[in-house]
Order: sequence, then C-alpha cells, then structure tokens
Amino acid sequence: MAFIKPFKGVRPKKELAEKVAALPYDVMNTREAREMAAGNEVSFLHISRPEIDFPEGVDEHSDEVYRKGYDNLQALLAKGALVQDDGERYYVYRQKMAGLTQTGLVVCSGVDDYQDGTIKKHELTRADKEEDRVRHIDILNANDEPVFYTYRHDPEITRAIAKVTGGEPLYDFTTGDGVSHTLWAIADAVLISWLTERFAGIPTLYVADGHHRSAAASRVRDLRKGANPSHTGKEEYNYFLTVIFPDDEMTIMPYYRVVKDLNGRSIAEFMARVAERFEVSPVPVSVAPDHRHQFGMYLAGKWYELSPREDSFNEEDPVASMDVSILQDNLLSPVLGIRNPRTDQRIHFVGGIRGIGELERVVDSGEYEVAFSLFPTSIEELMALADQDKIMPPKSTWFEPKLRSGLFLHLLD
Repeated sequence: MAFIKPFKGVRPKKELAEKVAALPYDVMNTREAREMAAGNEVSFLHISRPEIDFPEGVDEHSDEVYRKGYDNLQALLAKGALVQDDGERYYVYRQKMAGLTQTGLVVCSGVDDYQDGTIKKHELTRADKEEDRVRHIDILNANDEPVFYTYRHDPEITRAIAKVTGGEPLYDFTTGDGVSHTLWAIADAVLISWLTERFAGIPTLYVADGHHRSAAASRVRDLRKGANPSHTGKEEYNYFLTVIFPDDEMTIMPYYRVVKDLNGRSIAEFMARVAERFEVSPVPVSVAPDHRHQFGMYLAGKWYELSPREDSFNEEDPVASMDVSILQDNLLSPVLGIRNPRTDQRIHFVGGIRGIGELERVVDSGEYEVAFSLFPTSIEELMALADQDKIMPPKSTWFEPKLRSGLFLHLLD
C-alpha cells in the first residue's frame, strides 16, 4: 500500500514565487537555461542547472558545478528568498493549460515503496543521467525537483482536495507559456492524517515522469544509510519529493521521432523498404494521428500516412502493439538502422507540445531528413504495462503541463 508523509517544505516568499519558478532541468540545454535565467538572480535554474553560473564550456558534471548548486540554495535561504515552513505540511499543486486542469497532492513518498514495487516504473534509466541526479541530490542535500506520479483516482481524495482548493492559495500566477500555477498548504493535522491513511489504502503509485529522480533518491538513501551507523529508517533521506495526480486528470501528448539520414538509402529505396511493412499513402496536409496504429511521415517536403500491415506486429503483446514499438520494430530499426534509440545519436525526440510544425521545421532546415508523428500513449496503457512489470520503449510518453521547479523543496536532514 502507498506510504506518504508530510514534510517541512522549503519554498519561495510569495512575491518571489513567479521569479523563482523554473521549468524542470531536463527539458532544456545549458544555453537555453542561461537565456531563461538571464537577469534573474533568484531563478531556480541557478540551483537545478548551476553550470549557468560558470563560463561556457564548463563540465556540468564536475564537482564544482554540483557544489555551486548547493551554494546557490544556501544563498537563497540566507537572504530569505526561500523559507522553510515551521511545521510538516502537505501541499496541493494545480496547473491549468489550454483548457486542461491537473491537481496533485505534494508529499514525500517512501524509498521503500520504490524499492519493493509499490511504486511502479515503466521505463529504464540511463546510467549517466541517474548518476548525475545522485550527485546533484546528495550534494544539494535536498530533493529540489519533484517526481510526477499518478494513481487510479479515488473520489473521496478528490473531494477532500477540492475543499482545500476552495481556500486562499499560497501562490497563484501564470507563466509566459500560458500555464497557471496555484499552490495551497494543508496544515490541518486531522486532514493530514486522513490523507495519509487514505493513501495507505491505495495499492499502487505509478511513475509518470521522473524515473531518474526516483532511482537517484533510492540510491542516495542507500548511500546515507550505509554511512549512518545509527540509521533508523525515519530520517528524511528515506523519503523523496513527489506530486501525485489522479489518473483521470493526466494528459499524455505524442512523442515524435526525427532522424538525421536515411541510413545510406536513396528516397526511392527508403520508400520501397517502408512499403514492405506499412501501407503508404501520400497526403496533402500534415498528419497528426487521431487513433492508434496511425503514423505520419514527413520526407522531402511531403507528408505520408502510414498504416502498419496486419502481420507486422502482435496485437496481443501489450508492448509490441504499442505504436512506439511498431515504428521502432518495423521501420526505425530494420530500415534506418536505429537499433538502440536510447543511445543512437542519429535520432532525436520531439515532445508533442512543440506541435507538428516543429517536425516540418527541423526537416526543412536540413538538420534532419525524416520525421514521424505518432498517436500518444494512453495513461491506461501505461498503468496496465506497469502492473505487469513491463518496460515501455524509451520516449513513449510526454506529459504536459510540466511541473515547475522551485515552488517546494524537501531537505534531506
């Protein structure tokens, strides 16, 4: 059953919340982070992407960069830009974007739940990214960016949270991308206890976004446990920062693929190979798939609709029948030579939030030669696969809106 606990949140002064809040560290590169934080000394990017405070070319994985993140956190605490609540709280975090609303409970989840499978995963992690988060969290001595979890919704929890959102928020602002962010605190001991007990009746939580942060939190706990001869299991490092959203409020967008070349083939040769596994139909407009097993392909200024042939995949296999698997197994790997999309430098992934036009742009620019649009994975697919302890192909899901970092932190001691 799911264990959650309240915590003493570290968060911005109300008048600084909008300036502190930043996109997650992994949706931008260093150049973009520098631009986003320019002229804003309280931007959370100084903590989550501390390499921006060094000259260009610095190794972002060097010890001095990780230590700079810690120093920047301590500086914001010292000047009062960030403050810690005096008691343990739960928080409610609501986001609205283009008619979509998601309202999550901000809690600390238990590393034990992650390690025993109560928290279900659906993706593998990359060793280098996991190690980066381990060092960042351990040196920072905090979970600074929350993991994004979901669960099969409970109407009683939804009603209880709705009562909280009827009160005065701590923060309420809209960022430049049009997403609104509202945060409430729950200090009432009776409600905190009720929520804790109610979640104890929920059998499973699911990682939506944040596999590397979850794995890193687990490893940091084990490191600190090993170094602490008085370990009790109750220390703050046994818990990590999460926001848990009900499944009926989750939005998964498509995750597109673009490839740099045709693997040495001419366009005619490539098209002939594609036609072996797909029905290929030229179309006059861009293809944004509106159902499973429909794909779009943009090549040489033209759009094509692709439909996989019936014998090209096993519909009974929950992984092989995913659209990301069908494209990988029938085209990206055998035709374009992308054997391992997690490591191959010839493939790039484009979040659906950027729109179909981004596929046309990167191909027309010559940076990539071919692009593919897909129908998004559903939250039901994600949970069903995770329940079977199966792993999705990489880059199967793109969740929106993204949680803003800096609105709440969890200190590890």
